[in-house]
Amino acid sequence: MAIINLYNKKLNVTYVYDSVSYWDKDLKQPRSKRKLIGKRDPVTNEIIPTSGRGRRQNTDASSEKKPVHSDSSADLKYEKCLEAIREKDATIQEQKKQIADLQSRLRTCLSAMKQAESLLNKTSSGNDING
Repeated sequence: MAIINLYNKKLNVTYVYDSVSYWDKDLKQPRSKRKLIGKRDPVTNEIIPTSGRGRRQNTDASSEKKPVHSDSSADLKYEKCLEAIREKDATIQEQKKQIADLQSRLRTCLSAMKQAESLLNKTSSGNDING
């Protein structure tokens, strides 16, 4: 008996088989029988039992169904994603504050420019009348 790992490129899944070799007397050559054990979890490298039709075996009707990925790795990935979201939200809030500050400064600069322009217009119009 041997354990065979076969990788399915289309599904990105590794299937695990139990292989038994025997001699076929009629064909006079070796043959093998394979029985599907399950799928190999890419994260934990554990074998997840299946029924042979892509479904997990229900070994005990009262037991809970096992997830495809181990809880700890899924929880870890979930926490990492949440942390990344929190960091991006904090960055967005900081940038919104910066935008509001820049808009306020821009309004102040524009009003100062308008005042300067009106003063220049008054002085230039006063010079035109006197000159």
